Amino acid sequence: MKADILLVEDNADEVDLAMRVLAKELPRCRVMRVRDGVEALEYLAGEKLKVLPKVIFLDLKLPRLNGLEVLRILKSDLKTRNIPVVVMTSSLEQRDVIDCYTLGANSYIVKPIDFREYFLVISGIARYWLAFNQPAPQPVWSVA
Repeated sequence: MKADILLVEDNADEVDLAMRVLAKELPRCRVMRVRDGVEALEYLAGEKLKVLPKVIFLDLKLPRLNGLEVLRILKSDLKTRNIPVVVMTSSLEQRDVIDCYTLGANSYIVKPIDFREYFLVISGIARYWLAFNQPAPQPVWSVA
């Protein structure tokens, strides 16, 4: 599936809420949801994936492979390094913020608890990255 947004989130309630917000505010937006860091990397490395997502919404606290490790791998790979990564987390830890930006995150968002604020944050972030941001050209890699 060609996705505009790759949503890397293990919490089903947060996924449901994000999907409802995106469906309402950006009905043409295609979202691929994966449940952990391993699934995210497998999706992006998939042989059938011809077009990379325009943005990745990445939770930090993930099973199997946490968000920091995913971010480290994404930003060190020529194929994925230019995909904007928006870290979306409940962590207010200064160390997490520093680590994410050091590893190349494009944005660090603390998930709001209030529904209205969450709605505004998700729709605003998606609209910015999908409608207003001028993305870097995708690298050309050989497909064997």
